[in-house]
Amino acid sequence: MSFKAEYIWIDGTEPTAKLRSKTKILADDAKGAELPGWGFDGSSTNQAKGHASDRVLKPVFSCPDPIRGGDDVLVLCEVLNTDFTPHASNTRAPLAEVAEKFAAQEPIFGIEQEYTFFDGSRPLGFPEGGFPAPQGGYYCGVGADEIFGREIVEAHLENCLKAGLGLSGINAEVMPGQWEFQVGPLSPLEVSDQLWVARWLLYRTAEDFGVSATLDPKPVKGDWNGAGAHTNFSTKAMREGYDAIITACESLGEGSKPLDHVKNYGAGIDDRLTGLHETAPWNEYSYGVSDRGASVRIPWQVEKDGKGYIEDRRPNANVDPYVVTRLLVDTCCSALEKAGQV
Repeated sequence: MSFKAEYIWIDGTEPTAKLRSKTKILADDAKGAELPGWGFDGSSTNQAKGHASDRVLKPVFSCPDPIRGGDDVLVLCEVLNTDFTPHASNTRAPLAEVAEKFAAQEPIFGIEQEYTFFDGSRPLGFPEGGFPAPQGGYYCGVGADEIFGREIVEAHLENCLKAGLGLSGINAEVMPGQWEFQVGPLSPLEVSDQLWVARWLLYRTAEDFGVSATLDPKPVKGDWNGAGAHTNFSTKAMREGYDAIITACESLGEGSKPLDHVKNYGAGIDDRLTGLHETAPWNEYSYGVSDRGASVRIPWQVEKDGKGYIEDRRPNANVDPYVVTRLLVDTCCSALEKAGQV
């Protein structure tokens, strides 16, 4: 007997990396054992030149494969060079170092992944040669006149839950064909690994319906909301007191930090962060309670309770979760440590 393992990795495409995968057949006695490494042609994934094209896949997270079922598994991998050092496109390795450095602060994340379904060249639900009614009624809506793609969304949710991923919810967003799922609360590496697998399952599930899913941060120009990956973040100190909340918010606005973060929050961020459509301008930093027009929002309940978390509203839908979690942990945890709020 044997089983199938779908090896998934993040490629070297710029400015936004793509997911790749291929299937390895493993003998039955490999069940429950450490999954083996593998290799691939990096010259076909923007991760090597043809004269030295071999790259290494190192399994870092696995879960049941909800599409194939049975004993089959999904295997998320890091990309290594042939000397087993992290490849330049491997953004997980730097996160692992930062997460370990600040592990005592117990950072936790919840990421809200927005995305848009496309039917050919049009967002799902957009009429041919025109536009639907203005945004407004689509958000968390119901009915065939306002909701498009629910059957795909439900299938994706079911697949993620069968895989054991830590999803905490789904909802329709403000534009036809635009949806969101939330991953977390989980630790930095867990939330990032699981978000990448959830993305792969999104693309793979939509494939069966003849529809594509995109993380384009501004899929339709004009008076339509973009697509983000709002990132909710807290540490033990933030979950216990409000002073740490303010310290974290202030740290994100210090010196070059606003630009350091924004330039790594996904390609095309200036198209989305315009100061309109529930965003702050990309080149200005602000934070506020219950303010969806701020860079960072403090939920009203957090102010009321005097503890909790913050929401960085700047990351694009196409952000690399390994990068955004690393930056938030490094910036906020360093500031909290310096302030003695750990």
